Amino acid sequence: MKAGYVAIIGRPNVGKSTLLNSLLGTKISAVTAKPQTTRGRILGILTENECQACFIDTPGIISPGYELQEQMVKQIKIAVADSDLLLLMIEPWFREDRTFDEFIKIAGDAPVVIVINKIDLIEKAELLPLVERLGKGRFADIVPVSALKGTGIEELKRVIFTHIPDGEFYFHPEQLSDAPERFFAADLIREKIFETFKEEVPYASCVVIDEFKEREKSKDYIRATVFVERPSQKAILIGKHGTALKVVGEKARREIEKFLGRPVYLELWVKVKKKWRKNKRFLKELGY
Repeated sequence: MKAGYVAIIGRPNVGKSTLLNSLLGTKISAVTAKPQTTRGRILGILTENECQACFIDTPGIISPGYELQEQMVKQIKIAVADSDLLLLMIEPWFREDRTFDEFIKIAGDAPVVIVINKIDLIEKAELLPLVERLGKGRFADIVPVSALKGTGIEELKRVIFTHIPDGEFYFHPEQLSDAPERFFAADLIREKIFETFKEEVPYASCVVIDEFKEREKSKDYIRATVFVERPSQKAILIGKHGTALKVVGEKARREIEKFLGRPVYLELWVKVKKKWRKNKRFLKELGY
């Protein structure tokens, strides 16, 4: 038997969450076209035959500008330090710099596998020079994939299972994550906010699940609060006569029902929490 923790790191929008979902064959990590959709560590568990890989999806590597981003970078470092294998995800047009050196150093003796994503967007001839440039003994393996299309995923699994250590499983073989359902409900609501609104509102918003009740004879009840930083953002999020918030709620409800496999009643509220992204105490309450 083999089991190990596998950290997935890379720049924003490189496709880390899409890769995790593709590896697991199901959606557990929020995915949008906007960078920094992922804000914390998300554990996804893949068990096949006698191997178990515990993937840690992480926020995109950035130069932090405020407390929330500082905590996001801290989450990446914790994930890397705890990993038995590091997946360093890049794009085909990647140009080497020293951005990742700190994280590779934190990984210590853990092998590092380069995952070149989005290969469906280039010709094979364009990929080969990058593979040759990177493949000079610095990394355990280099695997080209398209996380969106599923290309190369089986080969990546084989490589991952090769490099994780021998050991007993950490989780039950049928378990997909260690996070509770309320975590995924909040993440899916936030995903729909990112999809629905432009730059300002998504990054200024966070979601707290106030109540999550499973009910035998009726739909599960979920009450959530969306916090924003300014009254103007609250007005945008709610929309005229509540229409914008209703759209978010409908999209989120359908996604949550798909994830849970059962009907839910979702109630959303919006509140202003000034400068919450810089508030250490509030961020700690959010789990950072």
